[in-house]
Amino acid sequence: MHALLGIVDALPPLPWWAWAGFFTFIAAMLALDLGVFQRDSHEVKMKEALGWCAVWASLALAFNVLIYFWRGPELGQQFLASYLVELCLSVDNVFVFIMVFAFFKVPAKWQHRVLFWGILGAVIMRAIFILVGVSVLARFHWLIYIFGAFLVYTGIKMAIPSKEEAEVDPEHNVAVRLFRRWFPVATSDDERGHFFVRDQNRWAATPLFVVLIVIETTDVMFALDSLPAVLAITRDGFVALTSNIFAILGLRSLYFALSGIMKLFRFLKIGLAVILSFIGVKMLISAYVHISTGVSLGVIGGVIAVSVLASLLIPAPEVEKK
Repeated sequence: MHALLGIVDALPPLPWWAWAGFFTFIAAMLALDLGVFQRDSHEVKMKEALGWCAVWASLALAFNVLIYFWRGPELGQQFLASYLVELCLSVDNVFVFIMVFAFFKVPAKWQHRVLFWGILGAVIMRAIFILVGVSVLARFHWLIYIFGAFLVYTGIKMAIPSKEEAEVDPEHNVAVRLFRRWFPVATSDDERGHFFVRDQNRWAATPLFVVLIVIETTDVMFALDSLPAVLAITRDGFVALTSNIFAILGLRSLYFALSGIMKLFRFLKIGLAVILSFIGVKMLISAYVHISTGVSLGVIGGVIAVSVLASLLIPAPEVEKK
């Protein structure tokens, strides 16, 4: 109870309807997405994916304008910077999703269903992580230096190619192994895309549910990068949470839009490494040098633009094309 009160105390003094309104809107959009537009499971094509990317990006930018005029230019800039960083981090999620679906041979028409429930779980987990992180930083300010050092380390590690990252075996996932030990898993997928089926007069999980476990646990690992990155940009719980959630909600569309052309953006990961290192350094020197949100936003946007342009303009070596 004391910890819960600490989280509440760290939240910005916003009226209850602001929180209720935001989560009601998000719930309505998710219900509309799954219950109306995705009622019949199908393979999401590029055109449809790009359309949904535009929808979620437009909603995020509209909310950004609302924050700008409602709570001021500074928090408006913080929202945009946090949203862009989380969107870049989402590209790494897309790469992992591609490998997980390929490993388990998930049919294209069921991938949206898995990602929907996976991202719904990610929204809940990120909400808890961010609100707890805001509370902890408010009480223990010295943790900012640990977060900063972690981000610099993550940025350097991300910039260095690793064979371990290129070869992902979801079967080594601890959560999957524990689940299989305590709950039966059907030997074949249910053709209707269900997560649980009756198998030999007992309930059993389908391989599709195992894929969902992998997606959820993978997001926990990505949250370890996301949490300090967003808290380095803003300490406002409402801005941190809403920017993060808007970026996550666009992740499904981003996956279907980028899954076939990921190799075209080969320098984007280097750009993300630079951004994380920059944010980490900003946290480490925060007691001595103040870097404004406007400057941070310029650096983040500039690095993203250069990374994308370099990926499109500089041809890949012949070795990479094989």
